[in-house]
Amino acid sequence: MIDRADFLDRFGGVFEHSPFIAERALDAGSVALPLTAAGVHGALTEAFRKASHAEQLGVLRAHPDLAGKLAIAGELTEDSRKEQAGAGLDRLSPEEHARFTRSNTDYTEKFGFPFIIAVKGLDKSDILAAFETRIGNTADEEFETAKAQVERIALLRLNALLPGD
Repeated sequence: MIDRADFLDRFGGVFEHSPFIAERALDAGSVALPLTAAGVHGALTEAFRKASHAEQLGVLRAHPDLAGKLAIAGELTEDSRKEQAGAGLDRLSPEEHARFTRSNTDYTEKFGFPFIIAVKGLDKSDILAAFETRIGNTADEEFETAKAQVERIALLRLNALLPGD
């Protein structure tokens, strides 16, 4: 049997600041033992996809800007801090930081949520290239792209939480 409090403590933050995803997955009976990254991801993703458009938008908006003000203030979640540092976003030159700030602002103004990308395996030039490509998407295309990236980030986080899967 899965202990609710333990499950929510371990997996409630997999979808950034959105523990309701883990709660709904558990309540739906979608989580099975033994806990594996693939199994938990499937359950969480199902709950995310069944969420309303407004709730999904809230999940997207819960993500921080890349190399943004939360990073500078040291207020990222531990997962986001590690992910951004892994891509070198904690070591930007002033010019690079200005470019990220402009890109974040332009993107958020156009789409209404921050630019989201699973940064593992990417560097700052890959991320800036993705900004430039994705800013040309329609609102619907980008909403779907951002949701797919959120799901990818969740899988990467689960792979770190449940090694050996």
